[in-house]
Amino acid sequence: MEHLGGGKELSNNNNEVEVTYPPIICGLPDDISLFCLAKVPRKYHSLLKCVSRRWRDVISSEDWHSYRQKHKLDETWIYALCRDKFDQICCYVLDPTSSRRCWKLIQALPPCSLKRKGMGFEVLGKKLYLLGGCGWSEDATDEVYSYDASMNTWTEAAPMSTARCYFACEVLDEKIYAIGGLGSNSSDPHSWDTYNPWTNSWKSHSDLNIVPAIEDSVVMDGKIYIRCGTSAVTSHVYAVVYEPSSGTWQHADADADMVSGWRGPAVVVDGTLYVLDQSSGTRLMMWQKANL
Repeated sequence: MEHLGGGKELSNNNNEVEVTYPPIICGLPDDISLFCLAKVPRKYHSLLKCVSRRWRDVISSEDWHSYRQKHKLDETWIYALCRDKFDQICCYVLDPTSSRRCWKLIQALPPCSLKRKGMGFEVLGKKLYLLGGCGWSEDATDEVYSYDASMNTWTEAAPMSTARCYFACEVLDEKIYAIGGLGSNSSDPHSWDTYNPWTNSWKSHSDLNIVPAIEDSVVMDGKIYIRCGTSAVTSHVYAVVYEPSSGTWQHADADADMVSGWRGPAVVVDGTLYVLDQSSGTRLMMWQKANL
């Protein structure tokens, strides 16, 4: 754990600048103090940041997030992007471990995003990302905004390489993937972009297996699956899969059993695919890979 914030600069006889830091907790080594603080539930972190500048800087740092993950002390909260009665987006957060389960509104979303539709919404590290989108009087945009949960602030991130709306957005191997979708100014309808949070930069790619019209996407078994539609004649579900080891997209023929039942919004939980099938009524379906 590197030293964070609250340091004082001192000059020695060689004109070298040394930075000293106050202890996190007086009388305790920093590694023990850090472990004690990391055990405090996330719902109290906003109070811990009020104790001192040093505590605030530690709890707001990337190292703090990584430390809690490493020692299996991190907690998962649920974030939901909704639309209110005025047709504006709003974001809520839920602590599923709380005895009083209630959704809390996240304030101050980027004003320019409030009316947009077809946006991407993903979590990477300790940040939420709001990507792209379009409106009735606005073409697809390349804008990206990030929400730092530890600071409770929104900032603008690097824009996507391509303006996108109604596209697939997933996280894999600590990168965000923005795939396909609609963009009025896009010169390549088969493009997809990857975002590196460490460099705050995007890299553009292209693959003929990517189509603009995307209906859903999931990450399962270390791969990205995209559902591109269902044939009205044969009821065949068209899907492609991204293999990170080769960096290529292929038709998901090898996963035909899974794809055939993917006929609605889906989510993967602990390796199990759950699908809200609305093809004939409403049914919650689940699919698990057979153990060979």
